[in-house]
Amino acid sequence: MDEHRPLTDSPTVVERIREATNNHDLDALTDCFTSDYESIWPLHPARSFAGAEQVRRNWQEIFRSVPDVRTEVLDSVVTGATEWSEWEFAGHRLDAQPFLMRGVIILQVRGDRAASARFYLEPVETDTADADAAVRRLVGSPAGNTEAVPQ
Repeated sequence: MDEHRPLTDSPTVVERIREATNNHDLDALTDCFTSDYESIWPLHPARSFAGAEQVRRNWQEIFRSVPDVRTEVLDSVVTGATEWSEWEFAGHRLDAQPFLMRGVIILQVRGDRAASARFYLEPVETDTADADAAVRRLVGSPAGNTEAVPQ
């Protein structure tokens, strides 16, 4: 038996969130979170918040602004009260531009609800910068610098 899978046939919180988002069901989605839920964004600390009502407001805006949004769980692992999951959010904004985010969400579960999450989701960049250009941009190196970048 896989030690990372739940011992019951009940859907995980990640699976319930995915189903509720794909059904655009705000009530079912909000019900996946504790009232004192904490959303932690380590890469964007100002985006962090507390409370399931903010989850509702966020998704209400997403459903309004990306009416065809779909979520997919690319992979997930459950270890104790922690659910690790890799996600893709895809759709089209109201201006017809593509909406695509990918990343990892690490949930802490209390009972059958998410009590907290660490979000590492980012918009997918569609520029054509290769690895060298991306590293130079990241560290602020001049474009013409051809010195080797450490591995």
